[in-house]
Amino acid sequence: MDDLYWFFKILIPQDKVLKMSDYTPPLKDMAFLLEHVVGLDKLPEHPDLGKLDMDMVGSILEPASKLASNVLAPINHSGDQQGCQLNDGELTTADGFKEAYNEYKEGGWNAVPFDPEHGGQGLPWLLAFPLQEMWQGANMSFGLCPLLNQGAIEAIEAHGSDEQKSYYLEKLISGEWTGTMNLTEPQAGSDLSAIQSKAEPQDDGSYKISGQKIYITYGEHDFTDNIIHLVLARTPDAPEGVKGISLFIVPKFLEDGTRNDVICTGIEHKLGINASPTCTMQFGDKGGAIGYLVGAENEGLKYMFTMMNNARLSVGLQGVAVAERSYQHAVHYAKDRVQGVSLKDKKSKVAIAEHADVKRMLLSMKAQIEACRALTYEAALALDLANLGDKDAQAKVDLLTPIVKSGGTDMSLDVTSTGVQVHGGMGFVEETGAAQYYRDARILPIYEGTNGIQAADLMFRKIIRDEGAAVKAYLAEADGVLRDLDAVGHKDILPMRHALDQAINAVAEATNWVGTQAKSQALEHIAASSVPYQRAFVLMAGGVMMARSMMVAKQLINQGHSDVKFLEEKINTANFYADHMMPMVVGHVHAVTKGVDSVLAYEA
Repeated sequence: MDDLYWFFKILIPQDKVLKMSDYTPPLKDMAFLLEHVVGLDKLPEHPDLGKLDMDMVGSILEPASKLASNVLAPINHSGDQQGCQLNDGELTTADGFKEAYNEYKEGGWNAVPFDPEHGGQGLPWLLAFPLQEMWQGANMSFGLCPLLNQGAIEAIEAHGSDEQKSYYLEKLISGEWTGTMNLTEPQAGSDLSAIQSKAEPQDDGSYKISGQKIYITYGEHDFTDNIIHLVLARTPDAPEGVKGISLFIVPKFLEDGTRNDVICTGIEHKLGINASPTCTMQFGDKGGAIGYLVGAENEGLKYMFTMMNNARLSVGLQGVAVAERSYQHAVHYAKDRVQGVSLKDKKSKVAIAEHADVKRMLLSMKAQIEACRALTYEAALALDLANLGDKDAQAKVDLLTPIVKSGGTDMSLDVTSTGVQVHGGMGFVEETGAAQYYRDARILPIYEGTNGIQAADLMFRKIIRDEGAAVKAYLAEADGVLRDLDAVGHKDILPMRHALDQAINAVAEATNWVGTQAKSQALEHIAASSVPYQRAFVLMAGGVMMARSMMVAKQLINQGHSDVKFLEEKINTANFYADHMMPMVVGHVHAVTKGVDSVLAYEA
């Protein structure tokens, strides 16, 4: 153990030194949202379990919490330091990861939200998201494997043949096999129209796949006996651009046990998530990898979005998770690090958690996490209802997908950076563990569609396409929350009531401006304003959820709830969000309506 760690132990009493494995899933916050704010009661009965209640949910969250804190969290930092090793196409993950995956798989955790017809448990995404938050908060590098597998399952389930579903889904859902998404190529990053990988049809109905894919998460690993790659490629007579992309299943091992012609030729050396192998995959070096068409030719782009849309919600949730981990780490350090004197008596030594600016930083972290967690769980509920055929819920989850993805991931950078700041100089060195969360979080605004792409999706697909109908419906819902705040009428509610009113009006103004630009075909103006609009919407939507949380907290206090301290913290945190975060909505809207010309005038 190196000298700096011992120095750290001298600074803080030995029995209070933070272990880098320390992570406690925020079960109380999760339960508060599920029971009182988002609402389990809005879900229909489970076909086997009946109506889900908090006792049943607790019986699921508690053992998951133990797996996260006792198994996954302890190997987070060591995995980051050790990374993965690749030798002759065979990849070895960091110590403890394979064993942790086996424990995760044997516990049935991989099967939670999937179809019981293929071995899933059929539980709602509203319950699956708190579980996912635990895996990602405990160990984001580990959690990426089931996240990518989730996308493969959904694509095959939605678009695969009955034979493909029968052969692949049970093993993917159980976790016996894992799945990947092979989209990106060296010349084709976010521009999938530039994909060059080829798919040559064979007499037996299969295809020979050739080409190279990069940045493939868990493209090779030692967790499972087989890896099922979902690969975008072009058939010989495919039209140019995105209309000529098809989707193929390319297993690492074929049904007869033969090794397919696909190999990992390299792994990336990254800023963060070092224990997650990010692979370069080569298909067809020895004549062509055998692949099987999913659905119809030239429909791959549509099928890809089946994989990506739910994954984008999960990436937003990753932001919440890694931010929560950073917050817990910072709070622990701030409470134990004694430095400076109290301003009350100007002589008593105090922990830095007593200093006003550290209080501000910690509360900023806490408020942003709570707002984004609530918004993400709200999207999960909408996803569950949309899957039951609710068209309004589908419109809501479509709208919230880029909001959750961008909001949670941008937030994670701010929060994890603040976590480093709370540690001061100790945060800038790796031995304290604070820097890892920032490094890990940095990928989140980039993958599954950069946050700029999310903003373009929000503007051009989610607002302009239906003339803002989904946004207007959301703003009407937000106005309903304002009326609820008026009905409460307590002085504790007033800061939030004022801030939310301003935020809703500002976003409505920006939405109207976007509509005007769309009518005049000023598409560049819309593109230049898309990110500030998205940021304004994120903060406003977070405010809606915080307002709902504080009203519930006030109601529970009035009903004599036993945990008054927890509920009063909810109200205070919401008011901090109202006073410190929501005023920025007006600034972002100013950038939307007034700041376009300077952007378009810039030349690099």
